[in-house]
Amino acid sequence: MDTLTPSGTLRQPHALTPMTRPARLLSLDVMRGGIMVLLALESAGLYDHLIDMSENTAAHPFFLQFTHHPWHGLHAWDLVQPAFMFMAGAAMAFSLHRQQLEKKSWGFSFRKALRRSGWLFFWGVLDYAVRRTGLSFELWDVLTQLSFTSLLAFLIFRWSFTAQLSVCAGLLLLTEVLYRYTHVSGFDQPFTDQHNFGNYVDLLLMNKINKDGWVAINCIPTAVHTIAGALAGKLLLDPSQTKKTQRLLLWGAICLGLGYILDLAGITPIIKRIATSSFTLVSLGYGLLILAACYWFIDIRQHRKHWDFFVIVGMNSIFIYLFFEIVGHRWFNGYVSAFTGKTILTSLVIFACEWGLCYFLYKKKIFLRV
Repeated sequence: MDTLTPSGTLRQPHALTPMTRPARLLSLDVMRGGIMVLLALESAGLYDHLIDMSENTAAHPFFLQFTHHPWHGLHAWDLVQPAFMFMAGAAMAFSLHRQQLEKKSWGFSFRKALRRSGWLFFWGVLDYAVRRTGLSFELWDVLTQLSFTSLLAFLIFRWSFTAQLSVCAGLLLLTEVLYRYTHVSGFDQPFTDQHNFGNYVDLLLMNKINKDGWVAINCIPTAVHTIAGALAGKLLLDPSQTKKTQRLLLWGAICLGLGYILDLAGITPIIKRIATSSFTLVSLGYGLLILAACYWFIDIRQHRKHWDFFVIVGMNSIFIYLFFEIVGHRWFNGYVSAFTGKTILTSLVIFACEWGLCYFLYKKKIFLRV
């Protein structure tokens, strides 16, 4: 049976020992944990309190960076979800490499990826399924998006770098074509909220349009984030590759340049809510630069101490996401606020409890996966 090298090419099997297993990259755990900490603090309501408290002060514009941009433009918070998708791709590369070392067949890996995709879709739909007005079917959650992007990234994982890059370009081109050239009456304004092709697809799929402008077909362009994450993971795994940090920086700079050129030239505006091609490229560029910085500082320069705060959360990323989205948002947050009121203290107490739960699981070596 053929096996897969970290660079994506096939080779004949040979004796594999535990010594061939690469060292775990702490930078990936730290970056993933940092993303989850930011999301948990947002779910706890901390940023809303800070924004309200900073009204009419010099700090207000800074705290607004912890909100999504209303439409055309970019806030720092717009980069968190793409980074989440990107890190999922990187984690996939390490998982598939580990399966290769264990001599698992492609069929085994495919069944595992398909099962994981199904669970992600299930939990993503369940996240918003129960409303006060009754049951609801929605496809806007990040997990439903990830169920598509991770499966696609897996299916092309063995392809060459050039082939996967071509798929990414094709996905962005497809996004442009769908928004620009599908002339559906009432939904023929490519970059106008509530009147674009993504809104039309939502009517077909869910018989409703998201009032905040999110669309389900964001999964098409954001698949680029997950595929790129898998490519970055391969790069970090490949012992034959040198100057890995420089390569990540170069990829990031190219993506940033292309994305900002599309926006500044008036070709395609940067819009997070419909994941335009320019937004996808810019957010991917920042993700690559952040990964490069983390990898260089933590794994190359060996600054490996004092990261446990983030690692503890990142090791159970899907679990804690589901906890603060379903349990926290619908019950736990209100329970805590009944004792502390709706204050910054409430948000910090909520987050401390959630972090403590992750710490308990970490100490017990319980890592919940889907």
